Amino acid sequence: MDIKVISDDIGKIKTDAIILYHFEGMKKPVGDAAVVDEAMGRAITELIGSGEITGNYNEITVLHSLGKLPAGRIVVLGLGKKNRLTIDKLRGAVAECCRRLRDRAVAGIIFSTGKDGIAGIGTRNAAQAVTEGALLGLYAFRRHITVTESRPKEIERLLVTGDTREMSSRERGVAEGVIIAEAVNWARNLVNEPGNHMTPGRMADSAKELSEACGIEIQVMERDRIAAAGMGALLGVAKGSLQPPRFIILKYRGRASDEVDIALVGKGITFDSGGISIKPSEKMSEMKRDMAGGAAVIAAMGAVSRLGLAINAYAFVPAAENMPGGGALKPGDILTAMNGKTIEVLNTDAEGRLILADALCYAADMLPEAIVDVATLTGACHVALGDFCTGVFSNDRKLAGMLIAAGEETGEHMWQMPMFDEYRELLKSDTADIKNIGNRWGGAITAAKFLEDFVGKTRWAHLDIAGTSSTEKEKGHLVKGATGVPVRTLIRLLQTMAR
Repeated sequence: MDIKVISDDIGKIKTDAIILYHFEGMKKPVGDAAVVDEAMGRAITELIGSGEITGNYNEITVLHSLGKLPAGRIVVLGLGKKNRLTIDKLRGAVAECCRRLRDRAVAGIIFSTGKDGIAGIGTRNAAQAVTEGALLGLYAFRRHITVTESRPKEIERLLVTGDTREMSSRERGVAEGVIIAEAVNWARNLVNEPGNHMTPGRMADSAKELSEACGIEIQVMERDRIAAAGMGALLGVAKGSLQPPRFIILKYRGRASDEVDIALVGKGITFDSGGISIKPSEKMSEMKRDMAGGAAVIAAMGAVSRLGLAINAYAFVPAAENMPGGGALKPGDILTAMNGKTIEVLNTDAEGRLILADALCYAADMLPEAIVDVATLTGACHVALGDFCTGVFSNDRKLAGMLIAAGEETGEHMWQMPMFDEYRELLKSDTADIKNIGNRWGGAITAAKFLEDFVGKTRWAHLDIAGTSSTEKEKGHLVKGATGVPVRTLIRLLQTMAR
């Protein structure tokens, strides 16, 4: 989609559709909506008076201009109560509206951000929300669909307009919105790929392509170098697959210092059969998405580079398949992680924490100020928090608070879970330093306590995105399949740290 910022009179632009907004309780259109209403012979006012236009959130009313304006259609988008509008609600409403217009074969749209923003949302933030809503809401993964008749027409152009004096603010908002939305959609693309196309090697290649496009330093370690580094846990998980593992390292230096401000670590299991502790066949196909954490941190690094943030950020992604081949890891096996700790493997389907153990050790050796890891780690977290909230586990309340605040700003909700020492007792092993599962209770927490053993004294937070990394239906800016969570939260966190 081509997105441009303009300052022309909205009633004089030739396009397929103009999107105007309306709030609950308003008796008449205001601003650009009033200008368009006048040109339309007060048709919008009449629909408000008759109760057909109420301003309810996500209400979409389409009128044909019938030649009274250069634009073919006038769309009135309900944004709910004016005092309850948030950036996330605006983003979601724009996404819903754009999908509706795509279904009507609309190719070009205009959206006005008003004189000085929308209902207290400043011009820059409003322009960014509109841009993200359009790009995220219209996302579709059709790479493997060859029947052209099944592909709907796309919205090709979005013009963002408003007061001339706010031109630069709108341009900044649109530019940032494009970078962030493209990062989210890049992650979505990786996660939506089937396992035979998104192997550990292909994931590393995708990271290389992104790094070249964004100017990030990259290093990819293959099996021999992984073994030389002592990453026995990562190698143990990879043994059952014909696909060799990769360890992906990205480095972005945005300020003149050798210090590492933050290390991002992402789980990169490109397909998870469960290994010898094999999963049920029902919905096993969804396990192609078990690398969503790795995709998210790589995508966030690309956006951070494009935004030019004054921060030094590294990312580490261990990538492997978890398969039940002849050489596969067996229940009862003992692995040695990079830091020398031995791990008794009682369940091979608890493999994500194993590969993350080595990655966290490697990250901690870089002496970063903080580590944030992202993983589709446990069904237990999905059970606890559902589809709409990511679990936060941390040894540092300030870092956890920053992540939760960043999530609220971006609309990616997060909730901090307890990390009491008593949970660590459940991981005691009779034959090794630690075992990879506890009992059936508090599974998301014991998984996080396992990871904590490999970060040393570094400030650290773990995001369990098992419930939020994908969705089964369209809602707001989310579409069926991969969500791209928590790319936007990570970017906002790094923006905050850079300031």
